[in-house]
Amino acid sequence: MGIAGSAPGLSDLRALLAALDPGLDPVPKRFLHVSHDKARERMAEALMMFREAEGTTLIVDVDPDDAPSGGMRWACITLRVQSSLTAVGMMAAVSAALAKRGIPCNPVSAFLHDHIFVPWDRRDDALDALSHLTP
Repeated sequence: MGIAGSAPGLSDLRALLAALDPGLDPVPKRFLHVSHDKARERMAEALMMFREAEGTTLIVDVDPDDAPSGGMRWACITLRVQSSLTAVGMMAAVSAALAKRGIPCNPVSAFLHDHIFVPWDRRDDALDALSHLTP
């Protein structure tokens, strides 16, 4: 797949909200902060990697052998609507709907879809909030 010159996908807020189609990844995730050197070692397992001056953030699947106290577990909800990188307001509407229910969220935008990370134990509440989001 090549690099596109323009951002594909929907940009109209009403159309985006009408077609969100949230899907839950059944595997919990974990956010890790590691050194840049350590990030290179773990890159293959990362769902996402972002470099900052202080180190690298990785989002990885939770190892089933990890004890529950091994760090906070997050649910990944993919908004399966194909959204444009230039769309305005969708993530604000999603974030506001979750905030009304006291659900923290960490959004990640990729080229074709947006992904919302919410606490694992609030995933059903988050899906319900998104299902009630209207254009």
